[in-house]
Amino acid sequence: MIGVVEHTPRPGVASVPEPDTPSAATPDDLRLVAACLAAQRGAWEEFVGRFARLFEHVAARTAAHRGVDLDAAARDDAVADVILACLRNDAAVLRGYAGRASLATYLAVIARRVVVRSLARRAPPPVDAAADPAEPRDEAAGAADRDEVAALLDLLDAREATLVRLHHLEGCSYGEISRRTGMPLGSIGPALSKAKARLRALRDAG
Repeated sequence: MIGVVEHTPRPGVASVPEPDTPSAATPDDLRLVAACLAAQRGAWEEFVGRFARLFEHVAARTAAHRGVDLDAAARDDAVADVILACLRNDAAVLRGYAGRASLATYLAVIARRVVVRSLARRAPPPVDAAADPAEPRDEAAGAADRDEVAALLDLLDAREATLVRLHHLEGCSYGEISRRTGMPLGSIGPALSKAKARLRALRDAG
């Protein structure tokens, strides 16, 4: 297991943001991403030192939201999973960072998705899983997907987020979306396609 836990705030450590509040990338965000991708000495150590506490916060919050009691060992495992996800596929997560949100916000979205999967792997099977194993898994997968979409919406612009939320989370038809937003009916499909392409890019980055 990777020893990444840092409990005492210190200069240079990212403050824990509310993951649902995106902000613009800072020059320091862009510098650190570039340094990590260039494999500069000390860059990944700086990355871990800056964001380990954020990943702990996301793991604890995600577990609490699902009623899971996350002990220290399980929390550390979840943080390690997030860091490994950031390293995987030649640091594809960082290569996918476009700077539309702060690096902390972007990583919080990725971390939340990784932690959801980590918790799902560690969860015991339902008592009646032998009788009907498919249904509980389908429900859990659907909940995870909805959580993931809701998290990723924070990185879309306001109009795209509204369209995806109405269509995919609330199940609105194009006609209802047009009535509620005032958008021309013919522009909804192309706008949704563009938003979904961006969501797919963010999914692939993790």
